[in-house]
Amino acid sequence: MLIKVLAAEGNLTSASNVNTATVVRLYNSHSAAIVITRKNVGGDTIGSFSAVNGEVVYVEKDSTDTLTAASNASSILVTKIAYAN
Repeated sequence: MLIKVLAAEGNLTSASNVNTATVVRLYNSHSAAIVITRKNVGGDTIGSFSAVNGEVVYVEKDSTDTLTAASNASSILVTKIAYAN
């Protein structure tokens, strides 16, 4: 997969729209799975998933949606990307 990096990498120590990204590369550097939650601009939960330790996940979202980590948020590294298959 080819990705185009559009911003500096950060983490999810607070709820983030990841630089208004519509596609996010997410990496769990923690030793355990961590639940990631996607919320809309009003704060309503859209959904959640478990990011397995050592896993890279590509998340598609609306630019105003936020991502949060249930625990160990500094271990969840995120960046805004574009992608092509």
